[in-house]
Amino acid sequence: MEWKLALYCERRIPRRVRDQIQLGYRFRGNSVTLFERRPAILEPSVWTESAVAQFRLDPETSLWTLYCRDRNGRWHRYGEVDSRPDLADLLREVDEDPTGIFWG
Repeated sequence: MEWKLALYCERRIPRRVRDQIQLGYRFRGNSVTLFERRPAILEPSVWTESAVAQFRLDPETSLWTLYCRDRNGRWHRYGEVDSRPDLADLLREVDEDPTGIFWG
């Protein structure tokens, strides 16, 4: 599963702009948060992080569920796609972003 996330991050951000924007992920328990990193506007030597999406694994069903953040930073289940056994399906949904909630 981690290789799918690494491949997604590698593919999503072209090598030529990685000094301006990066994509990463962080595991915490049964969840993985996908985040974007950019240099701060007023202090470019300091990088800031902004969460893009979260994936939560239900250990009982082995299904992943996609979450999005609201403007207050709270996570909500993304209702446009059902939980899936393959994280790659949810990564595709984030990539396509049909509602504009992940990438604006």
